[in-house]
Amino acid sequence: MANRNAIIERLGAVFTKNFHIEVPSPDTDLLESGILDSFQFVELLLQLEQRFNLRIKIDDIDLEDLRTIARIARLVTASGAAADPSAAQPSAGAAS
Repeated sequence: MANRNAIIERLGAVFTKNFHIEVPSPDTDLLESGILDSFQFVELLLQLEQRFNLRIKIDDIDLEDLRTIARIARLVTASGAAADPSAAQPSAGAAS
């Protein structure tokens, strides 16, 4: 559970930094509430891949798994992605 809570915190930071959005709670429906539009949804998938090493094939995308931060955290945890928070750090702004 602690690992999932840490992932929820990291996901909240992704929304704050990348989307400039404070998600009210981990159970807020990101799609129904209009927090994420279709372009941001694609960016979210990219961020999940970069920060959590979570790769979702286009055929395997299930919107129900991506509706809330809590569900995304459950997906990350179930996939075994990002067991180590330092494993996948953002590459934006990194020196080459």
